[in-house]
Amino acid sequence: MWEYTDKVKDHFLNPRNVGEVENADGVGEVGSLACGDALRLTFKLDENKRIKEAKFKTFGCASAIASSSALTEIVKGMTLEEAEKVTNQDIAGYLGGLPEEKMHCSVMGREALEAAIANYRGEEQKKQEFEIVCKCFGITDKEIERAIRENNLTTREQVTHYTKAGGGCQACHPKIEAILEKVWGREKKPAAPVPPPGRKLTNLQKIRLVEETLQREIIPPMRADGGDLELVDIDGNTVYVALRGTCSFCPSSEFTLKKYVESKLREFVGPDIVVKEVKP
Repeated sequence: MWEYTDKVKDHFLNPRNVGEVENADGVGEVGSLACGDALRLTFKLDENKRIKEAKFKTFGCASAIASSSALTEIVKGMTLEEAEKVTNQDIAGYLGGLPEEKMHCSVMGREALEAAIANYRGEEQKKQEFEIVCKCFGITDKEIERAIRENNLTTREQVTHYTKAGGGCQACHPKIEAILEKVWGREKKPAAPVPPPGRKLTNLQKIRLVEETLQREIIPPMRADGGDLELVDIDGNTVYVALRGTCSFCPSSEFTLKKYVESKLREFVGPDIVVKEVKP
C-alpha cells in the first residue's frame, strides 16, 4: 500500500482541469496504454502569450492522475519560457511529495509539458536519435541520464522508480548500471563505512560519519545541478543544514531534504537521523 499525502489524494479524487482544450495551441502526448501510463496535455495561450488554460487526459494510477492535475494548476498563468523550467520535482513538491516508487508519474508530467511546448513551437521530438535502453517501456539512454542528474539518483532501483526503465524484463539492468557509472564517474564509489548493526556511535564518530557521507554521497550531485548544502550543527540524531545555490530557493527543497539528504544519512549513518533546515 502506497502512502500518499492529503494533497495527492485530493488531486486524485477531485482532479482539476480534466479534458481537452478546444483549439489548443500546444498538444503533448507521452507514455502508452500498453505501458500502463499515458498522458495527453493540451494548453491555450492568452493574448500575452501566457498559459490561460491547460487540461489533461490521463490513463494511469492515482499518482499519475494527481501529477497531471497538479501540473495543469502549476503552469496556468506562466509564459512558455517559465513553464519549460518546471521540473518533475516541482510537480512532486506541489503535491507534498510522492512515494519514490511513483516518481515516474511526475516525470511523465514534465515530459508531456515539454512535448506540448515543442508542439506549439513546431519542433520535432528527437527521441529516435538516442539509444533505446529499456525496450519494454521505450526509455532512452538520454532520458535515463537526465532523470539521474535532475533527481540525484544513485541506484538502478531509483532509476526504475523515476523512469520505469528496467521494470519489465530486466534485460537492460546492466546498461542502466553502466549509465549510472558514466554519470557519476567511471569508477564505482567506494563502499560506505556503514557501522556494524547494534553498534552505538560516539558523538565524534557520528559527526565524522555525517561529514563523510555529505561530502561523498550527497553534496557532489547537488553541486552538479547548481545547488549546495552546508552542515551547520549536529545535536544528538538531529542534523542541521543550510541549503545553498539553486537549492536555497527551490520549491522542492523540503522534498530534497527528506527524500534525499535525510534518506542518505539514515542509510549510511543511522536510522534515527533527522535532518532540519536552518534558514537565514
